[in-house]
This record gives sequence, C-alpha cells and structure tokens, in this order.
Amino acid sequence: MRTAAVVGTLILFFVLAATLPLPGQADEATPRLPNVIVILVDDLGAFDLGCQGSGFYNTPHIDRLAAAGISFAAGYAACTVCSPTRAALMTAQAPARLHITDWIAGHEDPEARLQIPDWQKHLPLEAVTVAERLRGAGFATASIGKWHLGGADHGPEQQGFDTNLAGTDRGQPPSYFSPYTIPTLADGPAGEYLTDRLTGEAVAFIEANRDHPFFLYLPHFGVHTPLQAKPDVEATYVATGGLPDAKARAGKPIGGEKGFGQTNATYAAMVESIDDSVGRILDTLDRLALRDSTAIFFTSDNGGLLPITDNRPLRAGKGSAWEGGVRVPFIISWPGLTPPGTTSDEPVITMDIPATILELTGVGGEPGAPLDGVSLAPVFRGESLDRHALHWHYPHYHPGGAAPHSAIRAADWRLVHFSEDGHDELYNLRDDPGEQSDRAAAEPARAAGMRRDLDAWLEEVGAQFPTVNLGR
Repeated sequence: MRTAAVVGTLILFFVLAATLPLPGQADEATPRLPNVIVILVDDLGAFDLGCQGSGFYNTPHIDRLAAAGISFAAGYAACTVCSPTRAALMTAQAPARLHITDWIAGHEDPEARLQIPDWQKHLPLEAVTVAERLRGAGFATASIGKWHLGGADHGPEQQGFDTNLAGTDRGQPPSYFSPYTIPTLADGPAGEYLTDRLTGEAVAFIEANRDHPFFLYLPHFGVHTPLQAKPDVEATYVATGGLPDAKARAGKPIGGEKGFGQTNATYAAMVESIDDSVGRILDTLDRLALRDSTAIFFTSDNGGLLPITDNRPLRAGKGSAWEGGVRVPFIISWPGLTPPGTTSDEPVITMDIPATILELTGVGGEPGAPLDGVSLAPVFRGESLDRHALHWHYPHYHPGGAAPHSAIRAADWRLVHFSEDGHDELYNLRDDPGEQSDRAAAEPARAAGMRRDLDAWLEEVGAQFPTVNLGR
C-alpha cells in the first residue's frame, strides 16, 4: 500500500505534467520538458537480471534502476525476433500493422508447407517515429547502437534522429572489439569493447545536451551473438561461478532462485557489461543533476536465446511461439511518477513505451496515425489499464524451429494459433507459466472466444498471412 507521501508526489507530478508547455510555447518561467532515455538490450531473457531472480548474472546497476522505478512482471516484446520489436518501439504500432514481421532480411524455407507473405523489409519513411515527434518539440535526438530497420536510405537520420552512431541495416556486429568495421562508427583503439564505446558516446551526448531536453535511444548490440566478452570480466565468472561479489549475494544458489540453468560465462560477462553501461548512464545523470528530470526505459527486443541462457519456467526462447520468445525485462524509472521499488503484474508490451513517452511529455502522437500502444500512466497511479488483450503475429519460419503463428493474451489466458494446420493451444499463465498443459479441449468456449478476438484484431491491423506453398 502506498504511503500518503508517495501518493502526494504522484499527484504533484501529474499537476506539473499538465502544465508542460506545448511546442513553441516554452519560456524561462515554464518547467523544462523531461529528458527521455530508452535502453534496448538485444536478446536479453526475462530472468537474466539479479532483480528478476538470476543468481548467476551480476546486474547491480540495473537492479538499482529497478529500485528507483517500476518493474513489470508481465513485460512483453512486440515480436519473438528483433526488427519487428524495434519498429514497434519507434512507432507505437504493432509489427502486424507495419508489415515488419521478421528480422531483416528474414529467413525463407523453400520446402516449408507455407509461403511467407511479401513483408516490409525496412521501416517506411512515412511512418512517424517517436524521435520525429520529440525532435519537432525541441528535443535533441540520438540513436547510438543497433538500428536494423533498413539501410542507408532508411536509417536513424531519416527517422528523426540528429545523431546516428553504429546504426546500420546489420543485425549483429562483426566484432565486439575494435576494429568493429561498422560503417557508421569510427573504429576506436585496438581492443576497445563495443558496449563500452557506445556507452561513452551516450555519455558524451548527455553532457553536450545537459541544458535542453534530449531523447537518447541506446539500442545495444549486446547480448546478441557473436558471444564475445571482455576477458577479465569473463574470467571472474569462470573462477567464481558467476558471483564476483559472493558475500553481497550470499544465499543465491548458482543458476538462480528459480532453478535456472544459466551457466555460460561469456554471456554472463556480456550481461555485466550492459549492466556497467546502465551504471555509467545513471552516474552521469547524477553528476549533472539530471536524474530527477530524466525518464529511463529499459527492455529487450525478444526473449533469451537458447541454449545460451535459460528462460525457465517459461517455455522455449527467442523465435518461438511461446512465452519464452516474447517475455522480457521491462523497467521504467520516471522520477516523481513511478513509485520507487514497485512491481506490477499488468501485462505491457513494447508499443506502450513510445505511447507513454508521447503522452507524458505532452508531445502527443502524429494526428491520424493509429497507436497500438497505450500510455502506462494509469499503472504508475496504481490503476489497471483499460485494455482487453495483447496480440502477436509471426507469419514466418524461424531457423530455431518456429512456424507461422499468432497469439493473444487476455487476463491470465494465452491462446496460440498455428497457421500450418490451424490448431489452437490455450494456456492459463497463472497456473501454468511454462505452458505445459493445453486447455483448448477442456475450455472450448474460452478458446473459441479468444480466437475470434485474435482474428478480429488481425483484420483490424491489416495483417499479412502465409499461403500454401505450391512450389514445395
């Protein structure tokens, strides 16, 4: 139960938020618009953080971020692979609406039962991004890290960012050590680590824009393959079983509180470098007295990659139809708005991040452009969202084994529809988070109702569907 002081703080924030100036109306007497930082980690699993139960990965700085804000136990990526989630994060629109439904440039199997649709392989220039909206309101904007939404003609510079460092059409770096051979990032000293370099560039951007509002998008390449970590950090996991600060973390069994099989020392060291990055960002904001005026969002683009990490009790991982493919860390720290150290069970999804930013900065979305995300402000106030369900659509085959499917989550129930044979699977996530007991046969009315809702949503957003592969 919240204290009166916290409730009073929340009320005060919303009073102040309502007085934020519209673009072009700011003067010295009006409050400054908040800074916004979005940190997107690549392939980070739902339980790859200390604050979410891992006893193997060392993440004290991300844990500190969580302690300063709200963590969502039912946080979801917009897709089971990366590019669609990135497009959703930029636009607040569902990948199915954008027709960006696979990682770019995707995977084709000529022997598959179904032929995948002719989907969009870059973020269209006519799609209005959160960066474009914020830049139009006077924010300095920077994308520092992985883009993976199109090549030189469809890069961050064409989508509202003043600065683009390291963003290209590539989905992974050739190397995490300099020379990187990334066209939009000058090589550093030999052996420089990419995660550290991107963080240094982010710190420089914050310092250069300390006197006016900024939007920093920091999409790390880590912890995506190739698995390459700083040798000294990796050595601590090899030597100590992943607990460099064993005394402080006493009592946490190796592999996590929930019995995870997280054992890869290289991956653990890559996670720790991401954590160090978050620590440097937080320390910079503190040093510049900007922390209280800066909102920070932290999440991942899809579930953890198996067998590199372990998403249990969730079923499967990246590229799959089940929870392990789309459940991700989801942390928001907005001083004065998010009650510190709280956890919410409200199901939330990638598109909610830009929708929340656009509402609470007062900038608003592009007139006439549909938003599939919703502002999370009610959750910050302790209320539930007025939303019936979350949806996913993946009309593709994934090298990891996934076949075309769509899914819907409503309350505690999740239904997955498989396109090849048309069958549905229904799970109660409260009782069965690992999706082991299919309830479709036992709950035919519920399954049919959720399937109707899913089909209606797919029609509403204009989703593309696979067709029979006549050439196999």
